[in-house]
Amino acid sequence: QVQLVESGGGSVQIGGSLRLSCAASGRTFGDYAMGWFRQAPGKEREFVATINWSGENTYYGDAVKGHFTISRDNAKSTMFLQMNNLKPEDTAVYYCATSNYRSGAYNAVGDMSYWGKGTLVTVSS
Repeated sequence: QVQLVESGGGSVQIGGSLRLSCAASGRTFGDYAMGWFRQAPGKEREFVATINWSGENTYYGDAVKGHFTISRDNAKSTMFLQMNNLKPEDTAVYYCATSNYRSGAYNAVGDMSYWGKGTLVTVSS
């Protein structure tokens, strides 16, 4: 059974930084792409970033390009999301997810097979 557990969320001021982590278990972590998605109140869940099985290729949503960085440590079965220069519109519940693909190019919500429970990020002044 695949389990994904997010951590690192919290409250931060505008312009601040946070680093989210996602610890995975239940299958060979390094065989599959991973991703981050987010859902703001009253909005649909949206793609943030994905990373392929090896970590060599990354993909980002337009809203976060240039200020979020996705990475992974296959030896530790953990994925990260470094979030810099945070803005109020980044406020959301952030979800870790994994697909059954090796490529991170499959980055629609419907491409993901497993989800974590989410971690809340709040950006305010």
